[in-house]
Amino acid sequence: MSATIVLASSSAYRRQLLERLRLPFETVAPEVDETSLAGETPAQTALRLALLKAEAVGRRHPQAIVIGSDQVAELDGRAIGKPLAHAAALEQLVAMQGRTVVFYTALALVRVGLGSSRVECVPTEVRFRRLPPRALEAYLRLEPAYDCAGSARIESLGICLVESVRSDDPTALIGLPLIRLTSMLAACGVALPAC
Repeated sequence: MSATIVLASSSAYRRQLLERLRLPFETVAPEVDETSLAGETPAQTALRLALLKAEAVGRRHPQAIVIGSDQVAELDGRAIGKPLAHAAALEQLVAMQGRTVVFYTALALVRVGLGSSRVECVPTEVRFRRLPPRALEAYLRLEPAYDCAGSARIESLGICLVESVRSDDPTALIGLPLIRLTSMLAACGVALPAC
């Protein structure tokens, strides 16, 4: 493989996930407006933003294979964003108790120099436990997951908030669907170390 791989993200979670594949890559912040558009479903938002991020970085690195990803959570047909503060995080956790939230993780692979792009979406259904308010407060004190849509960091202590997870790709929930990504990379001629 001669093309450089670039991850269009400033997310430490996505970088750590991509490192699992043991491929050399660079990270570049995409610097795009991540506001959802009127009438857009959460899945459509995730797909559009994953592609937008990959294309933005791809224009700066036209010969590279650029990976973009975005995740939007949905409850009752409405998007759930990153809470950014304690009160909003607690409100999200209370609203999700005993309910199923769908996390749409979109993945885009772009090669601007070749004029090629591919976008896919991996849904993950997460059923949250019913817990007393003191347990939710304790969780947020121990793990203030204010930078995670849904306020629960599943790869860490947030697993205690969850009753079940259903997905074709367990890494999708953390932010980068590696099973789908390995297939997309293989289609681009990228040789994976273990395959």
